[in-house]
Amino acid sequence: MEYYGTISIGTPPQDFTVVFDTGSSNLWVPSISCSSLACQNHQTFNPSQSSTYRSTGQNLSIHYGTGDIEGIVGSDTVTVASLVDTNQLFGLSTTEPGQFFVHVRFDGILGLGYPNLAVDGIAPVFDNMVNASLLDEDLFSVYLSRETTGSVIIFGGIDESCFTGPINWISVSYQSYWQISVDSIIVNSQEVACSGGCQAVIDTGTSLLTGPHSGISNIQIAIGARQDTHGEYHVNCSSISAMPDVIFVIDGVQYPISAVAYTEQNNQGPCTSSFQNTSADLWILGDVFIRVYYSIFDRANNHVGLAKAI
Repeated sequence: MEYYGTISIGTPPQDFTVVFDTGSSNLWVPSISCSSLACQNHQTFNPSQSSTYRSTGQNLSIHYGTGDIEGIVGSDTVTVASLVDTNQLFGLSTTEPGQFFVHVRFDGILGLGYPNLAVDGIAPVFDNMVNASLLDEDLFSVYLSRETTGSVIIFGGIDESCFTGPINWISVSYQSYWQISVDSIIVNSQEVACSGGCQAVIDTGTSLLTGPHSGISNIQIAIGARQDTHGEYHVNCSSISAMPDVIFVIDGVQYPISAVAYTEQNNQGPCTSSFQNTSADLWILGDVFIRVYYSIFDRANNHVGLAKAI
């Protein structure tokens, strides 16, 4: 459900696990001055322990689909693998209300969306890397494994061992999220959603595949999923091998998602559908989609590359 990796902030470095999130554009980690429950069981940043930290006196408030943070903005050196990003503005949470961030395994979030998605116009980490000429190419790429190991994010390059066949390039339709135009969504040769085209976001920070209520309902019906009293859609575990592909048609190319990819079995419990309603018009192609299609996010050309993941 969650993919995260380790970065460090400060001098000497303080380590944090973060979600590399293409659906947002700010970097933040918990602050030592945060008293929320979520901060008590996560790593916290101590500015007084870093010789390169600078305060800005600026406040920060970020709202996600699943949680909120309030905090302050500081500046420090951020290290991602061997990449050293100096004078990076980032958020230090002072309150993390609600339950969402209490239970997650990661400490913070590193946003990889476009700059105009960033709260308060703070330059994202990726933009600072590009401006400092740290990368061979102005792009990053993501491979998500179904296992607990093996997932990678590559800054400045493409790993050809992660995919097979051609890379199909799709223009970004709106430069905020990594947003693209989808032609239609097909099950069993029938268009079930996205009639006449729709907009979708390729989002590493969303676990599932989400969309408007009517389209998602049509997909659930087409794959034979049944809704329980809690609103979850279940499928018969023994039927998964016979269930149809859900095909996203993008720029005339078909991207099938098999039933093995769009269903989940939780601790020997019932099998569930990984399609979920949202109140928005945008479709979100989350980790369920990215596990099947190696995704390249190319800022130099403002397009997304998709290739069949290994």
